[in-house]
Amino acid sequence: MGVASLSGANGLALAQQDYPSRPVRVIVPFAPGGQTDVVARLIAQRLSDKLGKQFYVENAAGAGGNIGVGRAAQAAPDGYTIVFIDSIAFAANPSLYAKVPYDPVADFDAVAIGATTMQVLAVNPSVPARTVQELVALIRAEPGKYSYSSAGVGTGAHLTGELFKSVLKLDMLHVPYGGGGPAIAAAIAGHTQISFGSAAATISQHQEGTLVALAVGGKARLKGLPNVPTFLEAGYDVVCEAMVGLLAPAKTPKDIIALLNKEVAAVVAMPEVRDRLATLGFEVSSPSPEEFGAVLKAELPKWADVIRTAGIKTAQ
Repeated sequence: MGVASLSGANGLALAQQDYPSRPVRVIVPFAPGGQTDVVARLIAQRLSDKLGKQFYVENAAGAGGNIGVGRAAQAAPDGYTIVFIDSIAFAANPSLYAKVPYDPVADFDAVAIGATTMQVLAVNPSVPARTVQELVALIRAEPGKYSYSSAGVGTGAHLTGELFKSVLKLDMLHVPYGGGGPAIAAAIAGHTQISFGSAAATISQHQEGTLVALAVGGKARLKGLPNVPTFLEAGYDVVCEAMVGLLAPAKTPKDIIALLNKEVAAVVAMPEVRDRLATLGFEVSSPSPEEFGAVLKAELPKWADVIRTAGIKTAQ
């Protein structure tokens, strides 16, 4: 990420002690009601309460998040415009689209992670596999027979499915749908045998028995699916964590970034916030800005390789 610098200006540092002195624009580059929007609004409201100035959400949806992220990249680096991102979309879009209106490294400073979720591999109960190893054996025994549903081309679910295919060298068909709900419904109905879906959508279906979750994409197990192993535990190098993270335009003063990082960590540690996030399939973590920035940098080549290998193209 860009390096936030405060170039020896003690007067500027002192001025930032009054931050925020006016409302702060919180850009969400997706439509209202989606998971990034829900997390952003939950955190923005608490930041408003804690810091005494309104953190107001501005939805700027379109082009897979590129419009809103591009708008944030052009904002003044003064702490009064921040943007919540989906880390997979943020890292993948420069490879999915011919042109994006931002440089993911040079144009932003990492601030904080609001919450982390992960993709879940699940199957229709009719599939005779109750472990991911059994599913892999089925797919290898009959190449081309099995298909998986996703929320659409280039989504986190699609990219996770292609990562799974690539790492294990599997032959299975991708069937994109117009959102996570229809994709899950397709797997439940048996139109596809396999689903890659959000934790929030899959947990309830697994509990009801309409889908069987076989593996989760995090580095650790999901609290809502404590008996379902990670891909790593199953022996497969498949990690697909989506961070709803907070970025600021590059060269935002370091003390503002430090303050926001501290306050976001305090917000997500609140029991009512943590519990609400858990119901949405999110886990809470509070790394430093530098740690978050390093994770984002590592995501860029990872998803670029998946997109290149799978030959994924967007309509734009």
